[in-house]
This record gives sequence, C-alpha cells and structure tokens, in this order.
Amino acid sequence: MLLQVKNLAVTFRLKRGDVYAVSGASFSIEKGRTLAVVGESGSGKSVTALSVMRLIPAPGKIVSGEILFNGVNLPELPNAKMQSIRGNELSMIFQEPMTSLNPVYTVQFQIMEAIRRHSDLSRQAAAERVLDMLRLVGIPSPEKRLNNYPHEMSGGMRQRVMIAMALSCDPDLLIADEPTTALDVTIQAQIIDLLYKLRERYNMGMILITHDLGIVAEVADDVVVMYCGKIVERAPVKELFKRPMHPYTVGLINSIPRLDQDIPRLPMIRGMAPNPLMLPPGCLFSARCARCSPVCRQREPGATAHPGGHEVSCHLYGDGAARIGA
Repeated sequence: MLLQVKNLAVTFRLKRGDVYAVSGASFSIEKGRTLAVVGESGSGKSVTALSVMRLIPAPGKIVSGEILFNGVNLPELPNAKMQSIRGNELSMIFQEPMTSLNPVYTVQFQIMEAIRRHSDLSRQAAAERVLDMLRLVGIPSPEKRLNNYPHEMSGGMRQRVMIAMALSCDPDLLIADEPTTALDVTIQAQIIDLLYKLRERYNMGMILITHDLGIVAEVADDVVVMYCGKIVERAPVKELFKRPMHPYTVGLINSIPRLDQDIPRLPMIRGMAPNPLMLPPGCLFSARCARCSPVCRQREPGATAHPGGHEVSCHLYGDGAARIGA
C-alpha cells in the first residue's frame, strides 16, 4: 500500500476553543490509482491533504492517528527527513498557482530549484530537465517560456507549471488540491486530462481534492466523502454513483446538472453546515437530513461495511451491517 491514513485527527487551537478540522479520517491509496476526496467548502478536504504533506499552518496540529507513506509514519519523522520526502517522493499541486509560484523568480528558476534540491543533477542537466517537463505538460514554445515570470502567463499555463514542478522528481504520490479552481471550463478539461495521462504514464498514486463530482466520475477510482471533518462515505467510484448511501452523498449527486433533466431548479441540500465550535450531538448532518430520526440527534453513527467495497456512517444502515472496527 502506497499511503494509509489511520484515524487522523487535526485540531486548530483558537481563543474560543479547539476546532477539529479532521476527526477520525481513515483511507488508503495504491500506486496507479486515484482517490477523490469530495465535500463542501470547510469539510476538511484541504486540511487532510496538508496533513499528509505535514504542512498544517499554525495553530493547527495533528493530534492523533498515523499517516503511513511507503510504510513510514510521516508525523514521526524529523523535519529534515520530511523535507527530503516532500517535493520528491510526495508532491502537491496547490489551489492557487498565482500565490504558490514566487512572483520574483522565473519559471525555469523555480522548477530547477525543486530538481536540484532533490537530485545530484548538474545545472545544465537540470535545465534540460526543466525544458522536458514543460514540454510534457503541454506548455507551448517552452524554450520561450523558460524566462517568463508567473504574471506573464495565463492561469492555465501557471497551473501547468505547477504540475511540471510537482512531477519534476518523479513522485510516488501526487496530491492535487482543487487543481482547476478559477480556470474556465475548457482549460479545466485540459488540466484534468493531463493529470490523468501523467498518472498513467508514471504509475503514481493521486489524491484529487475537489467539490466537482463531474470530474470525480471521469478520473477517480475510489471516492471519500467528507462532512464537517469526518468521512461519511467511502466507495469505488462506480459503486458510489450507482448506489449512493449517505443522505449527504445523495444530495451532492442530485445537485449535479444533467442534460436529460428538464427541471426549473436544481435540488439543493437545505440549511448550512454547523458551527465547528458548537457541533451538535449525534450525527453532524442530522439538522439538514430529510431522513433524520431521533437516534440521529442522540448518537453518532459508526462506519459499517456493505457489498461492493462500500462503507458508510449513517444510522439508516446500521442494523444488520458489518460494523467497522467491531
């Protein structure tokens, strides 16, 4: 197994109290497969990704759980060892390329810096590697773009530069956090297609953080659905779209526009996610759920296993199911 996350919990210590951004998250991914992590804004997707990279900003902290990458528990590693893994065996594409790329350095300098930090290549060999990577990600006339600064490139080209940088050291695992944010739909499709082809070419594992279920249906192998920092459903992608089980997942899928539907308004999930400082007892989705029962407001559901590799945390499926960890 390439990556195993077990019972991960991440808190942010605020003046008003501790906030659990991620609570009890567990999932795994193998080489050559894509795991999509979906959910609303604030559901814990990006914090989960940053935890794997050990880049949680203060006052955030991993308080429990394991993150096993190639059998090594990342939270226990010294900073120097983690730095040698990050950007080398484990890479990430961040949401906003304009804020992730340094505006005062050229594209060539920034990609070359990543290559030389994690390899013994000479400056000339590293420069050739940069050019090869720009060609690989589809930058037009890459020789002319080497000395461009980020502001001289379009959003789609900056995102391709970020992908080139992330892949420059042939990582085993790539994390893509909302890689198509702020891009128009044509460029979004190009970026997603590029990531899919590169995953196939390098046989790397990929974690795709997104709220776009259309993208998930196209490129993912497995899906994790998060709500308020907890994983509420996990399944192979075809199984999830064929038989969504958690009411929250059903709501997300029903809100996808479809060409064969003639309806005046898309269905929506009522209400809003609860305040993380004042979480209600029981199921955190209960106030928004049309199928809520009294037990949902009293007791938090545990994860249960179902046919097809499906796992769900919902009282609707508790009876007669194989409870995870029981």
